[in-house]
Amino acid sequence: MSAWQEPGPAPPPSNPAVAGIMRRTGRRDTRPELALRRELHRRGLRYLVDTTPPGTNRRRRADLVFRGARVAVFVDGCFWHSCPVHVHRPKANATWWRIKLASITARDRDTDAALAAAGWHVVRVWEHEPPVAAADRVHGVVHARQKSPSRAVAGP
Repeated sequence: MSAWQEPGPAPPPSNPAVAGIMRRTGRRDTRPELALRRELHRRGLRYLVDTTPPGTNRRRRADLVFRGARVAVFVDGCFWHSCPVHVHRPKANATWWRIKLASITARDRDTDAALAAAGWHVVRVWEHEPPVAAADRVHGVVHARQKSPSRAVAGP
């Protein structure tokens, strides 16, 4: 059983404009994700997009999956995933938002643990990270895991 729990139904929006912005926030193809994907593709790395890492049997989808290296990359938004640098707590419906954001953080930790237990390496990238720096981190992990002797397949 997971340690995280959803906070229940959302309260009515206090501001229709903010409600519209939240409604339009996509799960995939965000600007930070696209910038990271472009940079990784430019470096010759190929990946699956918005998919469940094979063998994990989880409903949670990684933004980028490198199957051969068993690396799952998540591009986390600063608001939704409670970035320690850009933390922002809404004032309207504060209690509900506190519970909601805490549940997302707990779900992230649960996902990381489940993937690690299945032999995957998780890389989390904040939306404010420069795409080149984020790509450096991801590329380094993917390269190291592809070259790792423990990951090598024995020949005939």
